[in-house]
Amino acid sequence: QVQLVESGGGLVQAGGSLRLSCAASGRIFSINAMGWYRQAPGKQRELVAAITSGGSTNYTDSVKGRCTISRDNAKNTVYLQMNSLKPEDTAVYYCNADLVTTLYRYLRVWGQGTLVTVSS
Repeated sequence: QVQLVESGGGLVQAGGSLRLSCAASGRIFSINAMGWYRQAPGKQRELVAAITSGGSTNYTDSVKGRCTISRDNAKNTVYLQMNSLKPEDTAVYYCNADLVTTLYRYLRVWGQGTLVTVSS
């Protein structure tokens, strides 16, 4: 009923930039927080950045100053602009959303993931 679809991943050289997008669709009444997580090979999934419906943001320390999370509430879309990318940013990036469906169910929904590879 509800799905998140990510796009924008790919291969980039160190120092380059990428912009990830994640669009939510389906029977959505409202979306609260949205976020980006990542999981590198052999590591646990970690929060990269999150944004509330009001626009408040938080970032993991390793990306502060290099990444910006934003959202377009009219489009139910969240973005992650990543600059000055480093090889250690290589991971599968997942978006998620805490939302309320049209049946007034609270859900946490995950996207399928998009691979970001940063070459040195």
